[in-house]
Amino acid sequence: MAEALIPIARPQFGPEEEAAVLEVMRSGAFAQGARVKAFEDSVAAVSGARFAVATSNGTAALFLALRASGVGPGDEVITSPLTFIATANAIVHAGARPVFSDVDSSLNLDPALVERAITPRTRAIVPVHLHGNPADLQAFEELARRHRLLLIQDACQAIGATFAERPLGSFGTAVYSFYATKNLTTGEGGMVITNDPEVARACASLRHQAYAAQPYLHDAVAFNHRMTEMQAAIGAVQLARLPSLTRRRRETASLYDELVAVNGFTRPAVRREATHVYHQYTLRVRDGARHSRDEVRERLRSAGVASGVYYPVPVHRQPAYREFAQVQCPVAERAASDMFSIPVHPGLTDAERERVIEALNRIAREP
Repeated sequence: MAEALIPIARPQFGPEEEAAVLEVMRSGAFAQGARVKAFEDSVAAVSGARFAVATSNGTAALFLALRASGVGPGDEVITSPLTFIATANAIVHAGARPVFSDVDSSLNLDPALVERAITPRTRAIVPVHLHGNPADLQAFEELARRHRLLLIQDACQAIGATFAERPLGSFGTAVYSFYATKNLTTGEGGMVITNDPEVARACASLRHQAYAAQPYLHDAVAFNHRMTEMQAAIGAVQLARLPSLTRRRRETASLYDELVAVNGFTRPAVRREATHVYHQYTLRVRDGARHSRDEVRERLRSAGVASGVYYPVPVHRQPAYREFAQVQCPVAERAASDMFSIPVHPGLTDAERERVIEALNRIAREP
């Protein structure tokens, strides 16, 4: 009998999450309330920020962070083309124009290229911590200070990461996603973290139809991007377990670093100051390797190992962004064609990790 396919992701839910959900159900209080507030306070505390505002998802969090920071029509926002399309979509929905700048060997925005892309219309830089690998936040913090720009991080894949021993929330404003496969999940959900009280106030208002002091009186045309009590209850349990879940991810990544053959594969660079939290463990097929990326993935599947590509089409090559088709981001374009991710989730057993390593090394040795 063939062994079961090792999945690329496996959400980690246990009896604690089940009990938390049942408690909410029995309480009869489902809409945004005390549990959401407690979850916000806890996320802010571990993220190095004074404020946290829970949202319905990570895309909403980025959109609200941009809007609350004053980004809008006529503004340009520099970001990475090597990301989920939601990063660019949030910029467009805020009324601004995304400017795609190329990545470096870490697969995150290259600070030197970002500086060249700054124009009088640039309002913000949105670095993406791809796969949980922190971008060079010290460089971006300095760029933002020098050019009087906003720094708003897409940290949707990087909860728990640090840079220069500082939590991500200590750099400008950041947003997280709690989607089903994320390192911390509430099924869906997101969070804005910031040290700016005005940004926090505006996000909290805009997510809840801009309610004023009186019931059913509203200060602005706003949105419904609230988090439910049930999601927050799950998130609180997940947050308590995040350190142990992250340790397991990092242990598995260290094992792969040590034991997966280097002939045939390379890895994205990780800066010395960065603490990678391995939302994904990503490999790249070397130039001139025996097998293409897609052939490697097919051989892995035949060996019972799932894999993924995050992301196979850079945003500036997406049909929805055809107006940017002439933009040249060769490093991102090359990475999109040769990178793939293997299982690194904390639910992997020791035996499953060994199967992943064995499969990759066998592929590297194949003629």
